[in-house]
Amino acid sequence: MLTTLRNAFKIKELRNKILFTFAMLVVIRIGSQLPVPGVNTSFFQNWFASQSNGAFSFFDAVTGGSFMNMSILALNITPYITSSIIIQLLTIAIPKLEEMQRDGEDGRKKLVAMTRYATVILALIQSAAMAITFGRQGYLIKYDALHVICAVTALTAGSAFLMWVGERITENGIGNGISIVLVINIISRLPEDLAALFNQFVFGKAPATAVLAACIIFAIIVAMVVLVIILNDGVRRIPVQYANKVQGRKMVGGQTSNLPLKINTAGVIPVIFAQSLLQFPIIITSFTSYQGGGVWGEILNYMNSNNWCNPAKLKYSVGLVVYVLLIIAFAYFYTSITFNPLMIADNMKKQGGFIPGIRPGKPTSDYLEKVLHYVIFIGAVGLTIIAILPYFFSGIFGASVSFGGTSLIIIVSVILETMKQVESQMLVRNYKGFLEK
Repeated sequence: MLTTLRNAFKIKELRNKILFTFAMLVVIRIGSQLPVPGVNTSFFQNWFASQSNGAFSFFDAVTGGSFMNMSILALNITPYITSSIIIQLLTIAIPKLEEMQRDGEDGRKKLVAMTRYATVILALIQSAAMAITFGRQGYLIKYDALHVICAVTALTAGSAFLMWVGERITENGIGNGISIVLVINIISRLPEDLAALFNQFVFGKAPATAVLAACIIFAIIVAMVVLVIILNDGVRRIPVQYANKVQGRKMVGGQTSNLPLKINTAGVIPVIFAQSLLQFPIIITSFTSYQGGGVWGEILNYMNSNNWCNPAKLKYSVGLVVYVLLIIAFAYFYTSITFNPLMIADNMKKQGGFIPGIRPGKPTSDYLEKVLHYVIFIGAVGLTIIAILPYFFSGIFGASVSFGGTSLIIIVSVILETMKQVESQMLVRNYKGFLEK
């Protein structure tokens, strides 16, 4: 990776793209420290610290601490991510949107525009809910229409600005703009989390205990990163043979290729869906004056990730079992709507391709679906291991950090994808230089 960056800086065009990306990231970090006008930041920090359910920890991590600071970027790019997922799901359910997706560049531009509008609408709804709900509790210095409108405008504009920055990084930077914005927010919290781990398990301990604890922490982090890399790059390759055919006086075709099926076909989406489904009731309850207790309070305790794997509260680990089942279910669900074996089999048949030993058409589709089920299960198991390890160490050893398996999956996958894009741009640049010579 370092060699790739060093070689990239030797090329002026790539160097400018990297510097532009870095400048945009600096702007984001500065914006994360600017408070919303008229907001009582000390109140919100105290309120955030009083939340013992952990529902907002991941949200604060993906916003790079902007949420806890209640800066103008408090909503960050979460409305954009949510709207992107919604539009993607709607393209499966609404035929007109599916046609747009197949229309090439024009259709893509229309879907991007719809995603932008949906982002602004979601940001407006979320910021209004926050301003009105928290405003009554002391969130605003003065709770009146002017301060509510000011807070809503600032939060919505901040989210729209980050969406714009992400698109600029994609166009003028090294690419993957939205993903890079998300990753830099998560990475910005890592030093604080690692410092908390070392303060808890290393500093102030006996030398032998401190060294052992440091080695264990390092080994766990490295093992999780390696597992994420294996999961991200794992591919099941299905051989595809193309039949010979005559074009004019030439015989073409006959080559052998392969159809790659990623082990982690759904990416981090199943984990995010499962987390959101379990944490949504907790977040809504946190906005109300509910004090706990009763049947609803007991249900929330099962959903509370801080209670999972805790020896003193073993019965609440049932919530972790539900979490695992949700991850596996969403892995199958999301893959089923983004990967169409029948369409791939039809396209393969039109191009004269077939899987050795499998007849073209419906048998090929059935075979792909059968293989896909095994691949999805392996990927879902890998995702589950990465997702639950932080909860295990948090429950057993009390190692509470804002980043976890989800954050590591996002960081590693985005860094690997960005490095591949930089390498591909370098390769294109070398080809251009060779052709010019």
